Amino acid sequence: MLLTHLLLPDILDLVEAGRLTEVREFLVTQPVPDVAEFLTVLDNRARVLIFRILPRAFADEIFSLLEPTFQNLLLSEMTNEEVQTVLSALPPDDRTALFEELPARVTKSLLALLNDRDRKQALELLSYPESSVGRLMTDRYVKVRPEWTVAQALEHLRRFGVDSETMTMIYITDDHGRLVDDLRLRKLILSKPQIKVADLLDGQCVSLYTLDDREDAIQIFKKYDLYAMPVVDADRVLIGIVTLDDILDVAEEEATEDFHKLAAAQPLQESLRDATIGLLFRKRIGWLLALVGVNIFSGAGISIFEDTIQKVVALVFFLPLLTGSGGNAGAQTSTLMVRAIATGELENGDWWRFFIREIGVSGCIGALMGGAVFLLGCVRGGWHMGVVVFFSMLSVVMMGSLLGILLPKVLDKLRLDPATASSPLIASVADILGILIYFSIATAILNV
Repeated sequence: MLLTHLLLPDILDLVEAGRLTEVREFLVTQPVPDVAEFLTVLDNRARVLIFRILPRAFADEIFSLLEPTFQNLLLSEMTNEEVQTVLSALPPDDRTALFEELPARVTKSLLALLNDRDRKQALELLSYPESSVGRLMTDRYVKVRPEWTVAQALEHLRRFGVDSETMTMIYITDDHGRLVDDLRLRKLILSKPQIKVADLLDGQCVSLYTLDDREDAIQIFKKYDLYAMPVVDADRVLIGIVTLDDILDVAEEEATEDFHKLAAAQPLQESLRDATIGLLFRKRIGWLLALVGVNIFSGAGISIFEDTIQKVVALVFFLPLLTGSGGNAGAQTSTLMVRAIATGELENGDWWRFFIREIGVSGCIGALMGGAVFLLGCVRGGWHMGVVVFFSMLSVVMMGSLLGILLPKVLDKLRLDPATASSPLIASVADILGILIYFSIATAILNV
């Protein structure tokens, strides 16, 4: 970005020279997202100084685009009055996202700075489960009545739509606040003024419930291709709306979390750039120690076949090759499986079809890889050794692939995160089973 990479030194020189008016006049002509990104590369002193010289409305927009880490840094340098102004200007969903990332003590002190209405609203949103749609809602939307005419509805939009987070969809409610339908603004504008709103409705409104899981909401947004969706309670009373930008943030968080878990690391709640050595140590050491415990069984498996290894030392040559192939095959399949579960691609009936298909695919791959190592086995230990490594390769590749399917599926059935079936975990389990399969085949074929 030009603002960050090319103009940063010049802007900092103006700040050091005290020419803050020039800095302000330049930044307000730039796109808000670019200025928000620019603030993240500054040190905290310069960040706070530049943020304070910006026009209030412009600064509020920038603040809403910053990550919670940078929002917290700015808040820590502000007076109570400044904090109150900034928090009040935040959309309810963005304010909730900020409070989620802060320690309870800090959140409590910030809540005390809000007015009664904003405090009540913030507490209501925070009362919903952390992974629920309720935490993503905003009350900045427009609703109209079905008995109004188009002219009345448009007049209502002009009066009360200023603070609405989106005007793409208009929501229709009855006397009790229950959601009746939704209506695209375009359709409302293009209709004749005297037509009743009820005559424009098609009864095909899709809504979310406050307790719906965020990951399920991602799939619903994807299916219906909407910019915003209404959120209702058990009585279908309209509580708020969720917009696409919030769903995209959730999708990014979930994808990042799955990537971290697939690498056997606990998810980071902040960017890697800002993570400390201590935090990275804590996030990674737990799984690594657990995998050490799992890998102990690999050594135990080898000790069972100690006599076989002593009599046919050439078997050791192929051990890393075979166990590594099983782990790699399992990691490939588990990645596909975890992704399919996360995106809802596999239904219960589809799972069995995928399982049977994977048997065929892994069998073909294992046979091809087995054929490649057969010749090497013949060179190292004769045709008997070639047969051993062929069937061992075929078996461990199929075993690893099926393990990559079964473990995520079992975790999903137990209502645990399938991403916990990480590549290192699959590889470690596949190593243990691969050792047992390899030496069992060798013992049987070589008559050791």
